[in-house]
Amino acid sequence: MKIAIASEVENLEGVVSEKAGRASFYLFFEGEKFLKSVKNPFAFGSGGAGFAVAKMLSDEKVGLVIAGSLGGNMESALRERRIEFKEFLGKIKEAIAKFS
Repeated sequence: MKIAIASEVENLEGVVSEKAGRASFYLFFEGEKFLKSVKNPFAFGSGGAGFAVAKMLSDEKVGLVIAGSLGGNMESALRERRIEFKEFLGKIKEAIAKFS
């Protein structure tokens, strides 16, 4: 399953971002294998980040999203797209070990 982790840094040494829709980056994994990082184009701006990020993640064929917390709009948008989500605070490496 493809996993996306919200992050404030572009590498595996950081921690899971506390915010899902406004995270600076998303790190993509297939199981425990790191695939790529993508700068979140919706990290700044007004309104609608959760919906837009959910669509971006759906387009990437993500099955699971991990972030510190998700807003209600993002949770709804992920549910509509049948994407699972987990709230987790800690290191990115710990998150991928726990949920992959």
